[in-house]
Amino acid sequence: MKILDRYIITQFLTNFLGALSILVLIFVFHTIFTYIDELAGRGLELWIIFKFLIYFIPQLIPIIMPLAVVIASIMTFGAFAENYEFAAMKASGISLMRVMRPLIILMALLSLGTFFLANNVIPVAYREVYTLRSNIAKVKPAMAIAEGVFSNIGEDISIKVGKKRGDNDEFLENVLIHKKTPDKVNRTVINAKRGELKSSKTNSNFLQLILEDGTYYEDIKTNSYEAQQKEPFAKVYFKKYIINLDLSHLNNVDFNEKTDATTYRMMNVGQLNYAIDSLRTDFKQNITDYGNNMFRRTGFSVAPSTSLSSEVKKQEKPKPAKEITSVRELFNKLNNTQKSMVLDMAINTNQAQLDNVEFRQSDLEYRYKLMNLHILNLSDKFALTVACFVLFFVAAPLGAFIRKGGIGMPLVIAMILFLAYYFIGMFMKNIAENNTINPALAPWIPALILLPLGIYLTTRVTTDKEVFNFPITNKLMRFVEGKVKEIKGKIKKNK
Repeated sequence: MKILDRYIITQFLTNFLGALSILVLIFVFHTIFTYIDELAGRGLELWIIFKFLIYFIPQLIPIIMPLAVVIASIMTFGAFAENYEFAAMKASGISLMRVMRPLIILMALLSLGTFFLANNVIPVAYREVYTLRSNIAKVKPAMAIAEGVFSNIGEDISIKVGKKRGDNDEFLENVLIHKKTPDKVNRTVINAKRGELKSSKTNSNFLQLILEDGTYYEDIKTNSYEAQQKEPFAKVYFKKYIINLDLSHLNNVDFNEKTDATTYRMMNVGQLNYAIDSLRTDFKQNITDYGNNMFRRTGFSVAPSTSLSSEVKKQEKPKPAKEITSVRELFNKLNNTQKSMVLDMAINTNQAQLDNVEFRQSDLEYRYKLMNLHILNLSDKFALTVACFVLFFVAAPLGAFIRKGGIGMPLVIAMILFLAYYFIGMFMKNIAENNTINPALAPWIPALILLPLGIYLTTRVTTDKEVFNFPITNKLMRFVEGKVKEIKGKIKKNK
């Protein structure tokens, strides 16, 4: 390696590693503030919190890696231009592309490393963080009860709350509980307007759930079907009801325990490809099954074959003297009670069909969005590596153009450039979830937008031309200036 190449790589790596370290530190503090409610006041050991932060850092790579590349590129080439090192290189016959050549090779290696992290390290980190957060939630049951969804407390109780209040989320509203009987069957449903989680002792293995103003339902288990029909369930209203939750199994949480849960963020490229094929096949089969089901609900059937039609005609009875030719005529032959029954049945049937269609629509939308999220995550792994490469070709010429090193103007330019890239990417991914645009294309759009800018800037700086000097605008400005002088001359003559 030549001395010049070694010098350029050293300067770039110094700026890159410095920017990367500062960004990691900033985002770690941001993570702490974001998850402070889950980590503080839980009686957790320091090594558990440290483990959580270590596993969370790889998830920040899609944000901090492109930003570090932009900052390092602008700072490095800005310092070269500010210290007239570019001028010395050009005087020695070294072009900008020759200066960029070792960094291009370095960026290629960095892109491969970014893909390795995105494909192998980030999915494992997501899984570890997911597992650790689940285990941390078990330490405090109030945190394990999420708003709006069913949460399991132990093996026998499933709780759903509408809202949580209080300093420790101990006050609950709109509580719905499904409780299993000793035979592990869900026979008990408890519904209460208010609830409170209360512990009598600090180290107690039991937690009281105090429910107020609710209803207790329980299916009565009988020995025969006839008895079950006579006593289907018991229903009791209560003003106050206390449930003792056994926390002994929660207080002995193994924070090294692994989970089998898998989401699209926890998959590598091979797993994502397999999951996408399965989701696409399942989606098509679901649509086919739903269409067949709706057709059966209409009551229509396939017309009989010609071989059977002749036999049916022979067995047909003579037609009555007057046939009923319309539904209205048939409806008018019914009495008022029958008409009311028919109308009620029709309304109920239509409402059931409408509810079924709405449910199927939401289910298909969820399946479609889930499939798009898998495609987005797969495409994003490859787009991230290319984005780092493209941002380098945009940031390096900008650094040479602004001719400023340090962390002043280069940091401002880097933040503007990165925010443009980041927000375009976020916008495209959000609209791609609902298939407004192709989810496989969405992660590539920011890089595709910046690629022409990178080519233009690199070309202008390499050929020693002004970056914002356009021939068309120059002609337009000269034309405007000529017209202004002409108007001023006429005004002077008139005076």
